[in-house]
Amino acid sequence: MISTLDPTPNLPGVSLSEPFVPPVPQSIEETGLSETFLRQMILKSLFFRGEVVGRDLARLLGLNFSVIEPLLESFKLQHLVAVKRSLGIGNVSAAFALSDQGRNLAQKYLETNTYSGKAPVPLEQYAAAVKLQRRPQNWLTKEKLQAAFRHMVLNPRILSQIGPAVNAGKSFLIYGQPGNGKTYLAEALVRIESDPIYIPYAIECQGQIIQMYDPVYHERLELEEDENSIWISQDEQHDGRWFLAKRPFIMTGGELTLEMLDLAFKPDSRTYDAPFQLKANNGIYLIDDFGRQKVSPAEVLNRWIVPMEKGVDYFNFLSGGKMEVPFEVFLVFSTNLRPNQIGDEAFLRRIQYKLFLRSPDETEFVEIFRRYCDSQQLPIADGALPDLIERRYRASKRMFRRCHPRDIVTHAIDLIRFEGLPWLLTADVLDRAFDSTFVDEAYEP
Repeated sequence: MISTLDPTPNLPGVSLSEPFVPPVPQSIEETGLSETFLRQMILKSLFFRGEVVGRDLARLLGLNFSVIEPLLESFKLQHLVAVKRSLGIGNVSAAFALSDQGRNLAQKYLETNTYSGKAPVPLEQYAAAVKLQRRPQNWLTKEKLQAAFRHMVLNPRILSQIGPAVNAGKSFLIYGQPGNGKTYLAEALVRIESDPIYIPYAIECQGQIIQMYDPVYHERLELEEDENSIWISQDEQHDGRWFLAKRPFIMTGGELTLEMLDLAFKPDSRTYDAPFQLKANNGIYLIDDFGRQKVSPAEVLNRWIVPMEKGVDYFNFLSGGKMEVPFEVFLVFSTNLRPNQIGDEAFLRRIQYKLFLRSPDETEFVEIFRRYCDSQQLPIADGALPDLIERRYRASKRMFRRCHPRDIVTHAIDLIRFEGLPWLLTADVLDRAFDSTFVDEAYEP
């Protein structure tokens, strides 16, 4: 098993006192990969792309050309590649293509895996980078938190409960009735001003390749595309095997299974896809609708016991090997269930912080309602909102929910547009919109 518990970063040229930037490898040794591994990567790249200019081949691999040039020279001497044309300024401008012998050897390598792209980063280097990109202590200020949640109407006490949990980066449970904005609140965490991080396109461990980059969840920064559609970084001062991105925010809900939290082997390429928590390292992973998964809450939480307590996670390869990686994820659970429906006291103690997101009071409800109408540029007729609250909430003792203003106003807008009514939220329109939003609780078949 490969261990990543050594707290001393193993990255040449990295300063512990400055923000982490993956240094550009100047030699094969500094890549952390074996010469044999890089030889295979080069031959597979040429096999799939045919004729490739030296500098473009280096970009494909995310490496300086000076790193791969000695290998190309050895390929020429072994008659594995041939130079088809050149601009006359050395191998960097030469167009390389495989010979028949080279194609045969590349096909042999493809039996191991068909991965071709950015050269992977060794696990040891990745683990060191994750530790170097941890959020520093007391990174979150009250002002940053308030700025991130300014679009929401929240009692100051709620922010005082959120702040310590986010600042500590420990596990967090948000619970409460449906429609009170638990998911919306959790998603707002991504608005907190934060420094970007570097993430590798792929990781190598025990000869296996784990693909990390996921365009669905990773928002890349500072990108441009060359004429060959090869994504490269504008910042040439960092290792091209990494990309700069916003800290990840990943959310899964009722579709989550335990298999999704382990390495996913891809038979077509014979590589692995990283699970959600690995892709979310140095960021946030939200498990929404906790307790609604196909597996029990106990099974889900048991999967996190070691990562939450030890800060490391373990994954198994089909070959029998095991990989240990840092677990630097702010794990957030959100549920409509009562805590005692999820687990007992000992079970819930595993989750460090808890927040009961209560229904809004009348003052909060009115503010949410008015803000949503303002966002739609929809004026409210005098007395219309107090009338709605009196007849539809106080009289029936209906609880306020944070989602109600959006739902009711959306129906009102649909009604106004359908009937060609004046652009005004009147008491009559509100009343009719309310009826189409909620079911009649007095109904009996």
